[in-house]
Amino acid sequence: MASSLVSSFQPSNVRSAFLGDRNVFKVSASPFAQVGFSSKTIECKESRIGKQPIAVPSNVTIALEGQDLKVKGPLGELALTYPREVELTKEDSGFLRVKKTVETRRANQMHGLFRTLTDNMVVGVSKGFEKKLILVGVGYRATVEGKELVLNLGFSHPVKMQIPESLKVKVEENTRITVSGYDKSEIGQFAATVRKWRPPEPYKGKGVKYSDEIVRRKEGKAGKKK
Repeated sequence: MASSLVSSFQPSNVRSAFLGDRNVFKVSASPFAQVGFSSKTIECKESRIGKQPIAVPSNVTIALEGQDLKVKGPLGELALTYPREVELTKEDSGFLRVKKTVETRRANQMHGLFRTLTDNMVVGVSKGFEKKLILVGVGYRATVEGKELVLNLGFSHPVKMQIPESLKVKVEENTRITVSGYDKSEIGQFAATVRKWRPPEPYKGKGVKYSDEIVRRKEGKAGKKK
């Protein structure tokens, strides 16, 4: 019915004060315009980190069963389970390589992440990692008593933290803390917990900071001008 109504319009004369005395217009007989769709497969880009191979030292043992990986070295043993979006393969050259099993956005994200986690495991059990912190402030000091790290950070009582079995904590000059071990994520978590007790403030820089951390300083209030 719509097509019959549209086709019933014929060229006609219209009198207009703006466009002239006699103007002719035409209405198209087709009610809808043709819209085309192209079917094109969109592929996710491969992660630059995920496609890099992982070198395995001679003192590290790799045990791979399905999606479960176990890495054992002179410093310790770690395990990791891979999601279904990625898989780990061992090449004839001895290198490990993480590959995607499907082409999705999540697979692209998991690709780089699990390649980094796998490399951290291999480096951790063979060489280890460490994180250093510095105490800045008058009276701030730290000591290791048995399996506890004792912090004096200006509170009314000292802060005592239990040291995990897989970590080693060393204190130098009462203000320099070194956390070392083979599990990088556990080292980072413990160091972040220590820093959380007294984060560095921006005016005088007092607090607990990482050794390579740059604290952005602020100017204090200026005195009243005379």
